[in-house]
Amino acid sequence: MTTATHQHRASPTAPPAPGAAHIAPAEIATGVVIGRASEYFDFFVYGIASVLVFPAVYFPFADRLDALLYAFAIFALAFIGRPFGTALFMGIQRRWGRGVKLTASLFLLGTATVGIAFLPGYAALGPAAIVLLAVFRTLQGVAFGGSWDGLPSLLALNAPAQRRGWYAMLGQLGAPTGFIVAGSLFLFLNLSLEPREFLAWGWRYPFYVAFAINVVALFARLRLVVTHEYTQLLDEDELEPISTTEIVRKQGYNLLLGAFAALASFALFHLVTVFPLSWVALNGSQPVTDVLAVQIAGAFIGILGTIASGVIADRIGRRTTLALMAILIGIFSLFAPWLMGGGPLAQDLFILLGFALLGLSYGQAAGAVTSNFERRFRYTGAALTTDMAWLFGAGFAPLVALGLSAEFGLAAVSGYLLSGVACTLLALRINRALGTHV
Repeated sequence: MTTATHQHRASPTAPPAPGAAHIAPAEIATGVVIGRASEYFDFFVYGIASVLVFPAVYFPFADRLDALLYAFAIFALAFIGRPFGTALFMGIQRRWGRGVKLTASLFLLGTATVGIAFLPGYAALGPAAIVLLAVFRTLQGVAFGGSWDGLPSLLALNAPAQRRGWYAMLGQLGAPTGFIVAGSLFLFLNLSLEPREFLAWGWRYPFYVAFAINVVALFARLRLVVTHEYTQLLDEDELEPISTTEIVRKQGYNLLLGAFAALASFALFHLVTVFPLSWVALNGSQPVTDVLAVQIAGAFIGILGTIASGVIADRIGRRTTLALMAILIGIFSLFAPWLMGGGPLAQDLFILLGFALLGLSYGQAAGAVTSNFERRFRYTGAALTTDMAWLFGAGFAPLVALGLSAEFGLAAVSGYLLSGVACTLLALRINRALGTHV
């Protein structure tokens, strides 16, 4: 196995060559943050609804545990659909261009989101409601995969070499920001409405808001990615879509390395955002609104952790940062059963510590080993590694963690996190042995 060869480009801090496009990394970062924040808001609206709403509205025939597991099974469908969406919309971009691809994918996302917002419950449609929910959720995943705009890869190529960690974390700020907005909206509605009103119609408003945010994000991103300057810069960096089969055949090992290099943070992602809500809802150790309030506070800590990750990575390197945070996640996992199995204070501590670690680790998870790809594979490679990391690390986390914890105890949470840690450390070790860098 040989390492990828890389073409050299001028330093981002050097004056642009005559006729070359030059856009400041900060401007590219703006597009990255806008795109990621809108996507994460959609993520968390659905994730929170999977605990607070869907078990009662779409699975009233099942007991509480089974209803949550059914909801999480449908939750995972989006992550299965993401790679297919990437492949489908890369083909659309090759034929009709980046603007058409982005518009079509976000239109599909908006349609699926509104479909969920207007979808009647099981009491009205019976099993058809569950089927339609699964279809809309799958379409959301396909749309998420298709919404890749290449801006994170463009940012990585144009960021100053000594500040790559800082610029890598900017797009990741969308995760805690999206949770704060989604969580606050659900918390407000839950506290303002009677339970009957919330389950009848109140829960639908966050999905309407998600649609509106997607419309705004679409125009904001189109304003960036279809301009002549961006198109020229993307062309100069060879950030163009290629066949999925070709990249799997020629760069399959880099896809796997990219998916597993940050798996520890992806494994932690839903175990501090979605799983605690479900565990508390199942066991009734404290009101779920209290948990949601603590999670919102934790998301603010996550923002600080994400920012700190950029500073740390620029000092010690992104690969070292990812490895160090994976080890800390492993240590944290050993205390997870005691914390989540304890009283409200212990559970709150699990959430707050988890969000801090999530910010520090997930802040450097974007494109962790994208530089391994040959330049012409980087655009599609970055999209597919992200899809695979979500699928392997986060997509099934709530379902697996809740199901195993209910059956075997909370030690299952430790096992799940430790498996992610092991994959991250192994992938980084292989990456280092290949002589590539992060």
